[in-house]
Amino acid sequence: MSEARLLLLDTASLYFRAYFGVPESVGRAPDGSPVNAVRGLLDMVARLVGDHRPTRLVACWDDDWRPAFRVAAIPSYKAHRVAAEVPGTTGVEEVPDTLSPQVPVIASVLEALGIARVGAPGFEADDVIGTLVAREVAAHGDPVDVVTGDRDLFQLVDDEARVRVLYTVRGIKDLEVVDLARLRERYQVTSGPAYADMAALRGDPSDGLPGVPGIGEKTAATLIGRYGTLDGVLAARDVGDPGLTPTQRRRLTEAADYLAVAPTVVRVAADAPLAPFDDRLPVTPADPDALVALAERWGIASSIRRVVDVLAR
Repeated sequence: MSEARLLLLDTASLYFRAYFGVPESVGRAPDGSPVNAVRGLLDMVARLVGDHRPTRLVACWDDDWRPAFRVAAIPSYKAHRVAAEVPGTTGVEEVPDTLSPQVPVIASVLEALGIARVGAPGFEADDVIGTLVAREVAAHGDPVDVVTGDRDLFQLVDDEARVRVLYTVRGIKDLEVVDLARLRERYQVTSGPAYADMAALRGDPSDGLPGVPGIGEKTAATLIGRYGTLDGVLAARDVGDPGLTPTQRRRLTEAADYLAVAPTVVRVAADAPLAPFDDRLPVTPADPDALVALAERWGIASSIRRVVDVLAR
């Protein structure tokens, strides 16, 4: 029997990677509709389960890709990805035209397989992952592997709590294992929370986070290493600590408004409201008839079969 292990999927990160990694020409339904993201994601799930043998699995979902609480703190958050303004929302995400119709198919297939798909109103998948990690750590539960292509989730790495990130930078066949040793080696930070503080200072253009102008990743890591936390850096700024150069102190002062709210945006939630769910890895499909119908309708029988076979082992 496999050692107990919880595998958390940053699902959107993975299906975006699948969409761009599997050509539409080899991923089409009988009616010609592209299903490359569906096929690619299912093949990833089969590979991950086969290689890592989790006993529990959750496909974490973006119920809200651009949460209002983050936009209220920093209006530029993901603003460059807004395809359309919709009253009462923070906007519709810009997604390739042939990917959007595949997302409901992915949800239907996961449901028929019996793989838990979990989101939370007003929160991103990152927050779902952060909440599930926090629950597992508090319960002294199983080791956790987080599969993502998003560096933001490096903040969850914790060797003592047995939480690591499987990073898809080199693809699903050759995942980079990110633990504390890797954080020290690559980013010169000594903990997951220190990574989050460094990221707040550095910023992230891909998420619309400006960071502190003139303070890049190396300087940010040096400052966090010297003062321990972002709060420690700000305290050093406020007392005129000689460990900060005059230029650094000026830049930190000019960015005071940003730094006051950046942690709210950068740090993943640990308390997202999650409805009850069963995360046990299914041995057989939850709805075989629905799965057969989906396989036929979308021409994805081979990918579904790979998942079903690996679940049955």
